Amino acid sequence: MKLVVFGLTVSSSWGNGHATLWRGLIRALARRGHRVVFFERDVPYYARSRDLRELPGAELVLYADWDAVRSRAACEVREADAAMVTSYCPDARAAAALVQGGRGASVFYDLDTPVTLARLDQGVPYLPLDGLGGFDLVLSYTGGAALEALRDELGARRTAALYGHADPEVHRPAPASGPRADLSYIGTYAQDRQAALEALFIAPARERPDHRFVLAGASYPADFPWTNNIWFKRHLPPAEHPAFFAASRMTLNVTRRDMALMGWAPSGRLFEAASCGTAVLSDRWPGLDAFFEPGREILIAERTEDALAALDRSDAELARIGEAARERLLAEHTSDHRAGELLGLLERAKRAEAVPA
Repeated sequence: MKLVVFGLTVSSSWGNGHATLWRGLIRALARRGHRVVFFERDVPYYARSRDLRELPGAELVLYADWDAVRSRAACEVREADAAMVTSYCPDARAAAALVQGGRGASVFYDLDTPVTLARLDQGVPYLPLDGLGGFDLVLSYTGGAALEALRDELGARRTAALYGHADPEVHRPAPASGPRADLSYIGTYAQDRQAALEALFIAPARERPDHRFVLAGASYPADFPWTNNIWFKRHLPPAEHPAFFAASRMTLNVTRRDMALMGWAPSGRLFEAASCGTAVLSDRWPGLDAFFEPGREILIAERTEDALAALDRSDAELARIGEAARERLLAEHTSDHRAGELLGLLERAKRAEAVPA
């Protein structure tokens, strides 16, 4: 199968969750003998932090503007078995018109569904003006009620969830790098995550000045409430994640507000940390227990006291939780699992069969 994708980015993991997911999915598709052509607009902020330039089994097409690549894109779509546009693609509307006119299955993949739905009144530039009814299949990184909302509010005819995942060839147990962190966190700064981050990361750091906390991510403001025992890494490429997780007794997951409210939106960080065998402390949201079992495969925190209690667990307890999470990941949530799901959905879309929601 040849799949053509018009997406946000696969070349840079800086400040976004799309790139790492696409890298794992593309590698898994390539192992099965499929080919991917990925179109990405070459923007300065990703060019400055580009941590991938080629990917076996895929062709990365970097382009300056849509006019420069329109002819090439049309040719690739004509030859494709399936063509896809993703959320936050900067040329999504033009790409959608091209994809919907192709011979293969036309797909929209929303990796940001709760954000999309929350902003409909303001206008969403990556959505076609007439909604999603022109696509054969609409995929969503978020399941549950989001699938019904995509049908009811945006006219999607067939919807299915395609959740996050981790590639065990990239995210795997590794030797620790640097001093050990009692609690770590990887995430781009987002105002709607700040309250939870303060309750579950910053307040515990204040309460436990003798503990070491490590935060990695982009776009943190100068007035962020740092403490003396929080160490900061501006950007952490995926290749450095295993060593980062290995140096963490436990790592924190905090979900964007819109995603937490809607539920069924597991962060890529959950799967990556689990794949590395590191215990995860997560905020609570509907559907979480469908991916990892609370108390056995993941720890849940709603208040600062919950985070402190998790920090008080022994190394042996946290190691058992991390290993149980890794076993669950390998059994259900690898990139190869998602590639198989995607191929099945595309085949059904091509046959115009109803795709279960």
